[in-house]
Amino acid sequence: MELGIGIGWRPEIAAEVEALSGIDWVEAVAENLCADHLPDSLVRLRERGVTVVPHGVALGLGGADRPDPGRLAALSARAELLGAPLVTEHIAFVRAGGPLTASPRLEAGHLLPVPRTWDALDVLCENVRIAQDSLPVPLALENIAALITWPDEELTEGQFLAELVERTGVRLLIDVANLHTNHVNLGQDPAKALDELPVEAIAYVHVAGGVEKNGVWHDTHAHPVSGPVLDVLAELRSRVDPPGVLLERDDAFPPGAELAGELDAIRATLRRAAPSAGPGPDRGTAPAPGGTAGTEGRTAPPAPVSAATRDRTAVAQTALLSALVAGTPAPEGFDHRRLRVQSRALAAKRADVVSKVAPELPEILGDGYRAAFLAYAGSRPMSGGYRRDALDFAEHVLIAGGPADPAARRRLTYWWQDRSGSRPPRRTTRLVRAARAALVGK
Repeated sequence: MELGIGIGWRPEIAAEVEALSGIDWVEAVAENLCADHLPDSLVRLRERGVTVVPHGVALGLGGADRPDPGRLAALSARAELLGAPLVTEHIAFVRAGGPLTASPRLEAGHLLPVPRTWDALDVLCENVRIAQDSLPVPLALENIAALITWPDEELTEGQFLAELVERTGVRLLIDVANLHTNHVNLGQDPAKALDELPVEAIAYVHVAGGVEKNGVWHDTHAHPVSGPVLDVLAELRSRVDPPGVLLERDDAFPPGAELAGELDAIRATLRRAAPSAGPGPDRGTAPAPGGTAGTEGRTAPPAPVSAATRDRTAVAQTALLSALVAGTPAPEGFDHRRLRVQSRALAAKRADVVSKVAPELPEILGDGYRAAFLAYAGSRPMSGGYRRDALDFAEHVLIAGGPADPAARRRLTYWWQDRSGSRPPRRTTRLVRAARAALVGK
């Protein structure tokens, strides 16, 4: 299936995306779409023949739990609504705790790396097969960027991906920006990963920008695509002609002309890196999946993953996530400095997303919003989605006696009351709450 050149569709740049020339397809975050109604912009793009691919971020297929049937059903519904040829997700875990560890459920609000071990691979493969059986179209999985690495890993990234493809037949979404991120942060060679992974399984490629701070590369999707990331794209193109290449941008959106310039740079990189015709080194054939060093003999028909394997995975992932979001001691073998960097990054992302989900909060709290939220996040792990997080934060501020300004306190009290119910309040209820909020503020 040939996709061509695409761009990530986001509501903030919907008009710019529609105006871009030479766009063959777009990718939309699945969880941001209603199950029964598409934004008008996506409707217009589909009417023009532009393919739309839903990109999931919340399944957590690398987690210890089996995939949630409700999340799978929601992803399936969006694929059918879009008439998508495939859906994509990530090789990551996003939550931990719960029944397997008899501990509170923790949400990362972010994609976290799974350890490249045989246990983690067994769990991932079974979860992928469950997802494949539930989805109406093929599934492709994305390699993620990481600030931290697990101790005692048993496979390289390329070997892990090759084994995953061999066992499940899943396709790959290769993010070259993430390969560059892992090169800077973890010392992993992108060329070696590309040599080891099965390039014939690639469904498409992501290209995105980031920024380096204090020797750590942050995969922000809010900066222009850098030269080193385009170099990794060139390395990939020298090995295979990917069916599709997509530019991602999730924040700090530039004018349409800048997006067009980045797309032109991607096209130029692909042209320059294409192997010339004629005899030469065979760079177009990937290593046979499962045939990389250390993977022999592990491709027998799958047996169900044992409860003990899932339990071990659950304990390890919960310990790591708890250290990142709840301040518990760092698990043995992890780089404590990197864990602190990751922890701060998770809290900052929570603050940013909550400010978008609930823009009234920074408006009400003013310049004190961010400091107040980061202080809250340091002791209050996220247990649900970002909307729940916004409500919990507002409640925390009110219980602590804030904000100091009576007018701001009245506004925050009413905002929280108006949204904390299971359904929107009726007019009489709103009037009663407004009166109560005025009394509270006096």
